[in-house]
Amino acid sequence: MLNIFLIGANHKTAPVELREKLSFTEEETLGALEYLKEASHIKEGLVFSTCNRTEILYIPEEGDQVDAIIQFISQHKNIPVSEFRSALYIHEGDQAIRHMFQVASSLDSMMVGEPQILGQIKKAYKIAVEEGASGVLLNRMMHKSFSVAKRVRKETGIGDNAVSISYAAIELANKIFSDLSSKSVMLLGAGEMAELAVEHLITHNVNKIVVANRTFKNALALAQKFKGQAVQFEEREAVLKDVDIIISSTGATEYVLTRDQVKRAMKKRQHKTIFFIDIAVPRDIDPTINKVSNAYVYDIDDLKSIVETNIQQREQETVKADRFVEEAVLSFLKWMDSLSIVPTIKAINDKMTTIVEMEFKKTMSSLGHLSQEDMDAVRRMTQAIVTRTIHDPIRFLRNTGDHRDDSLYLNVARQLFDLDIPEKE
Repeated sequence: MLNIFLIGANHKTAPVELREKLSFTEEETLGALEYLKEASHIKEGLVFSTCNRTEILYIPEEGDQVDAIIQFISQHKNIPVSEFRSALYIHEGDQAIRHMFQVASSLDSMMVGEPQILGQIKKAYKIAVEEGASGVLLNRMMHKSFSVAKRVRKETGIGDNAVSISYAAIELANKIFSDLSSKSVMLLGAGEMAELAVEHLITHNVNKIVVANRTFKNALALAQKFKGQAVQFEEREAVLKDVDIIISSTGATEYVLTRDQVKRAMKKRQHKTIFFIDIAVPRDIDPTINKVSNAYVYDIDDLKSIVETNIQQREQETVKADRFVEEAVLSFLKWMDSLSIVPTIKAINDKMTTIVEMEFKKTMSSLGHLSQEDMDAVRRMTQAIVTRTIHDPIRFLRNTGDHRDDSLYLNVARQLFDLDIPEKE
């Protein structure tokens, strides 16, 4: 029987420096999916990469193919295996399923309960489907992960206060200054993370918000939405003299602010304290800026203390969420077990026999004039109809072949005969 594997590294196993190296851009993700799709030893695959994790979910044709996947990561990212092997976790079977459900439900996030992760997973899954890398098993598994994530969100308090990395960044800024109402903030980047940061800043009555983005139109749209000011991305150094906090979340592959830029800006601002909160992976802010007097840089790993406090507050809700995940794992494993020939054939046989027996009894109740012998003859006829009707579908299902995707046909058969409880999202 086919098995599910997951190989990855996240904020618990790898520091930000290593996560940067392992992170897949959108283009690299497409390349990875192409590899998984074309590799003869891989049946289905999905690549998921965010600020805090890079994971490859796959179903091998045979064996575990762990070494092949690790070698692929090494070649694809141009990193020696020795540099990242110890940071990897490898999950198989129910462990891989459980991990994926926990990730989708935001139980494995740096900020437990943050809402962005489900959208990111859906996007990764959509790309895998569009590229033809995902199939019957992963399709079902991912939809199950969406449904359990929604249940956790709806039936527990794990998402209360809409926490996220952006939220943690603003909490950090608030702790640094104690009062943000007199402070000015520059956002580098105008994406989802930046928008969430703006929403949190407004609740803290921040004095001024400046948005800089490579696409000025996007910066302008975000600034106008929250009555802030948009500037060209090239103006970011000039703006440093007028702001107190910089929150950066661009998709750049190189630093967007360097030590030399900050040193020049500090002279113009008469060395007043300035804080940089870098929530991008790869990092946007040169960490050596910390060596400049009165300039302080916090990266994504520095948010862990806020996260840990949050986790403690949500412990009770997490217990309930874990129960929902466990129920979903057992349900999915049961479905996987059903994707073997014998249970499916038995289920088809049982369903058809039940239907015919029910209709036979209903009809016989209005035909009291028939003799027992006639009733037995009718029963034999109905049973023969069932046997003849399902003979060809069952023969087809039994006719397995080396080049046939049995899980696909078994899944279709179970849908045609309505043998499974439908998934709810």
